[in-house]
Amino acid sequence: MTRLGALLAVLMPVLLGTPGYAHEIRPAYLDMRETASNEFAVVWKVPAQGEMRLGLYASLPKPCIAKGEPARSIEGGAYLERWTAACAGGLKGGEIAINGLKSTMTEALVRIEYENGNTEVVRLMPDAPSFVAAGAQTSIEVAQPYFLLGVDHILSGLDHLLFVLAIMLLIRDHWTLVKTITAFTVAHSITLAGASLEYFSLPQKPVEATIALSIAFVASELVKMKPGEKRLSESYPWLVAFTFGLLHGFGFAGALKETGLPQSDVPLSLLTFNLGVETGQLIFVAAALVLFRATNALVAIPSAPVRRVGAHTIGTAAMLWLVPRIAGLAV
Repeated sequence: MTRLGALLAVLMPVLLGTPGYAHEIRPAYLDMRETASNEFAVVWKVPAQGEMRLGLYASLPKPCIAKGEPARSIEGGAYLERWTAACAGGLKGGEIAINGLKSTMTEALVRIEYENGNTEVVRLMPDAPSFVAAGAQTSIEVAQPYFLLGVDHILSGLDHLLFVLAIMLLIRDHWTLVKTITAFTVAHSITLAGASLEYFSLPQKPVEATIALSIAFVASELVKMKPGEKRLSESYPWLVAFTFGLLHGFGFAGALKETGLPQSDVPLSLLTFNLGVETGQLIFVAAALVLFRATNALVAIPSAPVRRVGAHTIGTAAMLWLVPRIAGLAV
């Protein structure tokens, strides 16, 4: 852990140069529910910033005809359209596409619920912006998109990764690190499940600001570390990780809801999304440990300077995220 300087030197431009992209996963979402034979209630949700929205448009199979003009609204940072589509002959075998997806870096989640109870969930990417409706999927096929969303969310959520990195820098003992990461995992799993199942909730903007504060706190603890003197975060790192993990779980829940979490699929989508988050977290921890060992073999740097560099880098990134998030509370 004492050879983190090289890794931080690589990460610093990324962490400090992309403050607006921390904790960001906002896919477009197309929901289609068959309310009568070959008739679907359609909800089209596109990420938006105020009145500005991404130029993405849902394209249904040619036999599908809209019954009236869509109802349009801006809700919670998203542009929504709602309408009813009559699809002669049904959706099976028809192509559904998201026009404009190829020229973006986002993705789209499509969920179809048929009158007979079958469900179809498909994740569309810029290099694969369309699919042919199959009419039904296995439970594993339905779960897969939520798992991949969980992996993507943690690996693109720089604030969450930075918190884990700070914990790794704070702790020297590997067994203590395992217990601390486990405490973080258990905590955010609790609030992710509770918030997604609507047992409790917190406003998303204050949660995001507090997540940035949690990173700044661990950074300050790194700065204040002294030989022969243990602070609370060093003596009980699992307690710090568990406490802040509860907050990070609310952040994960907000991201999952942004995908248009379907109430009928909550247990399955929640479980697989959380498994995806944990898988992504393990990938990051494993990759960081490999880099630690690699840099350790190449260069020897005293632990104190490395910890200071890490603390200031992490703290600066946290403050760069905190300022716009606090400003966003007034919007």
